[in-house]
Amino acid sequence: MDINTKNLKKNAFRVTKERGITASRIRVPGGHMDAKYLAVIQKIAEEYGNGTLHITVRQGFEIPGIKYEDMPEVNTLLQPLIEGLLINQGEKGKGYEASGTRNIVACVGNRVCPYACYDTSAFALKIEQAVFPHDLHFKIALTGCPNDCAKVRMHDFGILGMTEPQYNKDRCISCGACVKACKKKSVGALSFVNYKVERNHEKCIGCGECVIQCPTRAWTRSQEKYYRLTLLGRTGKKNPRLGEDFIKWADEESIIKIILNTYAYVEEYIDKEAPGRKEHIGYIVDRTGFDEFKKWALKEVHLPEQACVSQNIYWKGIVY
Repeated sequence: MDINTKNLKKNAFRVTKERGITASRIRVPGGHMDAKYLAVIQKIAEEYGNGTLHITVRQGFEIPGIKYEDMPEVNTLLQPLIEGLLINQGEKGKGYEASGTRNIVACVGNRVCPYACYDTSAFALKIEQAVFPHDLHFKIALTGCPNDCAKVRMHDFGILGMTEPQYNKDRCISCGACVKACKKKSVGALSFVNYKVERNHEKCIGCGECVIQCPTRAWTRSQEKYYRLTLLGRTGKKNPRLGEDFIKWADEESIIKIILNTYAYVEEYIDKEAPGRKEHIGYIVDRTGFDEFKKWALKEVHLPEQACVSQNIYWKGIVY
């Protein structure tokens, strides 16, 4: 069957090692979905694939063994799943629109985990709806707390949940549980002064360990949700490196605006000869300089008063 492989990839199907056979890629923003959609995936795998399923490293699904000529039927079957997961789409029944921006990864978040500072799945879906579909090669990941179970520092944008602990000294019984936990499990931002606890605001990373350990709820999480935004982590063959802190105590709307601004920056400066418009953002920043990126990224962004923005970032990593 004669087929345009560029269009194949853009429709979220993979070119495989077996001639005439493809695999369907299924986005699951934030890795969270209703169990009923597994029946849709099973039906496609058994009737059109080879009966197996691959759970991808980006929390999506890949169904191998699909014949090229069966792609229209597969796209039709995927429609309820696309609509149920609230994934942006142009023409209904035609499957996914693009494969450039990768599925947005998230840890389980505070729907389940007591350490998480926010609902990671909800924020992942919010970002998904703001940025998808898009051909540019972006990787975005979210984690609920500084434990970073989702390894967000390996992505172009890493979002770590933070809370600004609220202290009610009248409920404090000076048991020391919070100070001990902060010292052993976090950064040692708490100390006793006159039998009450004081927090070093500059040192605190907003992990919420004090809240979890306090037996009297003298410590509670802030109503406002805050985040640490890291930039331009990457793996791959050439110069892998971890993302570095860009903003501490950022808010959701600012992060989404920064990501959208970065799409505009990449459109302006991407290597026009990059295969498939696939170039890590970090290489573009290396080329233009961080100040130019920062100018684009923070355009019309209104950060919270307590937000702390890095003046410059120096990435480290293996250089081949």
